[in-house]
Amino acid sequence: METLQQENKMGVQPISSLVWRMSLPMMISMLMQALYNIVDSIFVARISEDALTAVSLVFPYQMLIISVAVGTGVGINSLVARRLGEKRQLEADNAAEHGVFLALCSGLVFFAIFALFTPRLIAVFHPEAQIYEYAVTYLYWVGVPSIIVVLQCVFEKILQATGDTMHSMMSQLTGAIFNIIFDPILIFGWLGFPRLGVAGAAIATVGGQLLGMMIGMFCLLRRNQHLHIRIKGFRPKRKVIGEIYRVGMGSIVMQAIGSVTTFAMNHILIGFTSTAVSVLGAYFKLQSFIFMPVFGLNSGTMPIMAYNYGARNKKRVTDALKYAVVYALIIMCIGSVAFQVFAKQMLLLFSASDYMLQIGVPALRIISWAFPLAALSIIFGTLFQAIGNGEYSLLMSAARQLVIILPVAYLLGRFLGLEAIWYSYPIAECLSLVLSAALLLYTLKKHIAPLGNER
Repeated sequence: METLQQENKMGVQPISSLVWRMSLPMMISMLMQALYNIVDSIFVARISEDALTAVSLVFPYQMLIISVAVGTGVGINSLVARRLGEKRQLEADNAAEHGVFLALCSGLVFFAIFALFTPRLIAVFHPEAQIYEYAVTYLYWVGVPSIIVVLQCVFEKILQATGDTMHSMMSQLTGAIFNIIFDPILIFGWLGFPRLGVAGAAIATVGGQLLGMMIGMFCLLRRNQHLHIRIKGFRPKRKVIGEIYRVGMGSIVMQAIGSVTTFAMNHILIGFTSTAVSVLGAYFKLQSFIFMPVFGLNSGTMPIMAYNYGARNKKRVTDALKYAVVYALIIMCIGSVAFQVFAKQMLLLFSASDYMLQIGVPALRIISWAFPLAALSIIFGTLFQAIGNGEYSLLMSAARQLVIILPVAYLLGRFLGLEAIWYSYPIAECLSLVLSAALLLYTLKKHIAPLGNER
């Protein structure tokens, strides 16, 4: 119990180095996550372009699973970190216990949905027969056992809330490495394993998630010194669940909106050519190399902001915001330049045909103009979630991805053709940044300025 009484590093260490030290493990683990996402699609593309298109059609449903997992984790992360900052230990423990309970409930719901409705979920795209077969197989294998990835994500977010980003990194890293190794083995039948094709890619993904979940659970229950999670005697409380989802629901809906947007964009693009769907799928895999480090920065910075907001330390909250903005802009500017210069080489990783290159190279260059703008919106949203105002992030995401990008993409495609559709991304980010900046100014004035500067 003595360790529990020590001051958490989020309240005392210099912000400039703390943000970097807290975020770097998450950035590394998320880069590995991005790497195995890309490796997955690279190997699938070696089967055929139809297989890559099928995986791209499944992607919105995977995003939906991740949105619930991450959003629930964000709500738990924020609540646990704030309670630790307020020195309310028992309530922090109870918030973590509720997180595990909610992860189990979410996973069981997904199990039922994908066990019963997978063929219908793919049929809505009216794909060709081979694409349909590949997509149903892949979605079934990643969707039915999705309880695993929900639990993995929640364990990671609870660890991050206590400042333990190293063990969280280990959880993601080991799962990613497992997936990278077993992807080609199971897809192509190497080392005596059966040749499973698209199903092999899905099974390797789930196997990596299972390993990551087990490591995250072990580290949380046996290695973490800031929380005591007890299953015996646990009773769910509506008030705690409400507090978790008051922050987390914004993140869930925000990322679920991304799933809806990708779903709708696939519908728009497949009306031109299925190759455009493959381009969008390849883009999402490639951009994860740029966005994942920023999301790692988000994961490392949010508990710092939440802890110090709970401790009413205004300067540490605003300093964390400033450093996160600078780091995010640097990452995104580098990414934008890379997409401008190496768009063709990136698409060739996916065995792109000449036609796919013709469509994809301009698409990647146009969309990447939006990266620096997205950096600011992501970090502003981090502050909103950290202080318990997840609805602001929801508003930003809804404005960008539903109110702006889909109507703009539809109209540009209808009147100007396929290439014009890609301009909807930078247009949406510009308008979203205006809204997020206004919400930031209001938040700083209403919620941050009244804080005291004392610990």
